[in-house]
Amino acid sequence: MSRPAHFKFRLYTADDSQNSAQALANLKALCATYLPERHDIEVINVFSDPQRALTDKIRMTPTLLKLAPLPMQRVVGTLSQTSKVLLALGLDPPP
Repeated sequence: MSRPAHFKFRLYTADDSQNSAQALANLKALCATYLPERHDIEVINVFSDPQRALTDKIRMTPTLLKLAPLPMQRVVGTLSQTSKVLLALGLDPPP
């Protein structure tokens, strides 16, 4: 029996802006519901670490990168539309 995939996310934020805080809260809720014990979240503040943002070609915040499993995916925004975010990340949305 194969193990379920482990998801790795990198969320680019802009300090504690409202949109960034909302994106992080939505990502944590999504992971708790759909990927319990199967995810890692790395948060990068573009003001504290602008080089990382340049390396990953981040043009706006908040931006979520799904690093694993492949293929890599990018979602921009507050992640509030759960069904669309799940589809973009290659997960099955709820019925």
